[in-house]
Amino acid sequence: MTDTATNRFLSGPYAPVTTEETAVDLRVTGTLPPELDGRYLRNGPNPIGEVDPATYHWFLGDGMVHGLRLRDGKADWYRNRWVRGAAVADALGEERVPGAGSFGDTANTNVIGLAGRTFAIVEAGGPPAELTDELDTVCFGTFDGTFPNGFTAHPKKDPVTGDLHAVNYYWARPDVVEYLVVGPDATMRHRVDVPVPGNPMVHDCSITETSVVIYDLPVTFNLDDAMGGARFPYAWDPGYGARVGIMPLYGSPEQVQWFEVEPCYVFHPVNAFDDGDTVVIDVARHPRMFDKVRNGPDEGVPELWRWTFDRTSGKAHEEQLDDHPVEFPRVDERLVGRRHRYALTAGLGYTDDELAWPTSTLVRYDRANGGREIIDFGPGQTAGEAVFVPRHQTAAEDDGWYLTLVTDVAHGTSELVVLDASAPTEGPVARVHIPARIPLGFHGNWVPTAR
Repeated sequence: MTDTATNRFLSGPYAPVTTEETAVDLRVTGTLPPELDGRYLRNGPNPIGEVDPATYHWFLGDGMVHGLRLRDGKADWYRNRWVRGAAVADALGEERVPGAGSFGDTANTNVIGLAGRTFAIVEAGGPPAELTDELDTVCFGTFDGTFPNGFTAHPKKDPVTGDLHAVNYYWARPDVVEYLVVGPDATMRHRVDVPVPGNPMVHDCSITETSVVIYDLPVTFNLDDAMGGARFPYAWDPGYGARVGIMPLYGSPEQVQWFEVEPCYVFHPVNAFDDGDTVVIDVARHPRMFDKVRNGPDEGVPELWRWTFDRTSGKAHEEQLDDHPVEFPRVDERLVGRRHRYALTAGLGYTDDELAWPTSTLVRYDRANGGREIIDFGPGQTAGEAVFVPRHQTAAEDDGWYLTLVTDVAHGTSELVVLDASAPTEGPVARVHIPARIPLGFHGNWVPTAR
């Protein structure tokens, strides 16, 4: 357990900001592509008020969503707003919004657009928080109350149907994980419980054109830790085993085919796709998680691996593709569950037995030639997860732009950096200058303006 007086997830690039800002008509260096018409949104933990460094876990900070509105080659505004969970509303002296105070009302992990609405989302049974376009919190709930339990931080959108496929876990339901399908109208289309042998932390899932992929890996709810007061009572469980389940989309529990893999942990798969009778999955694979370090991810180097599951023979093949430390992988959202060429990841550092989450680099992998490109923003800069925005809906996989937030911790400023996806190492085509520092966070998305 964390028992020191300091906590890396409260300092440096992780240090929370203490105010909400609104800035308009932001300065732009370079040329902002006029095709970028929408909002770039990013979520992450930002605890309000004082927290105990000895017990603070990075995953549990109060949610704060950052957003930029782009259109006509300009950056209209930047806003950052705390998600108004009960603790935040009380600290700010505000009236609580509907649903605040329910279990897991931090909504600090991801932010998505769905059915013309904006939702901040979190895993482990916490409810989504609906936000306005300007990021003010409207309410908490499970998409118009259509789900009996909470949701997840990592739904996967089928690019053909528009359905969101999700795998949800909750400590109070120890023997099952929940497979959910949410329609483009933000209501439930399908829900089943899938039995599991313990109480695993299932951070993410994958889909292919035919299947949903469930990661049942050895980080589990630890009752002793919970009874001892741990705020995040999930820990490495060496006796649990590790397996991956493949089930038909909209399927039932008895249709799951399980494959054993070597014990490890995966927060974020890159992508998955069908290849005849096999399912191929690229993942950012951690050798273990929450064993000795319990306040955030720091248990060895996460690297790019490929898992191939032969559905006819029932055999799994595991192959390391690269040894460069990476996390937060993203692909073109139009190719989720399909073969992709490019994957863009955040580059990490690993020195003196400590993992640096993320560094000044992005790392792009090219499946067509096995290549790796390093995009480096320079000394003193910290880059987070990037997203791809195509030039138009039928554009090629490298015809568009990568968007990421880059922060200069020493100067207390951040930028939204826009890279040409056809030549990402040649430097930004535009930088949107933000007169505030954005702490390292988790996930976000490009939400285009509805037409």
